[in-house]
Amino acid sequence: MSPLDRTTAWIAVLASSALVYATKLAGHLIPRRALDNPRVTRTAGLVTIALLAALVAVQTATGGGAVQVDARLVAVAVAAVALVLRAPFIVVVVLAAGSAALLRALGWMA
Repeated sequence: MSPLDRTTAWIAVLASSALVYATKLAGHLIPRRALDNPRVTRTAGLVTIALLAALVAVQTATGGGAVQVDARLVAVAVAAVALVLRAPFIVVVVLAAGSAALLRALGWMA
């Protein structure tokens, strides 16, 4: 990474941090009655789910700027099945991590 790239990265990090801080600060200025509106509550819940789903999709199925199918995708599928079966959270995590580790140890979908 060149010094210019490093400087640009730090400027982006600091600007993003300031924006997040300002957003959180602005959240305290919103009147309580606006937040109690059912439409706002429902929208906030749906946006959170959509952001988490997008984050999981990007982290699971991409790498190097392209779509990849590897052990991560299998681990997420195993976790989804365990969640459908209402397994405790720690069991879900252990099953997902174990399946990814097993596939990578076997050399499949590394």
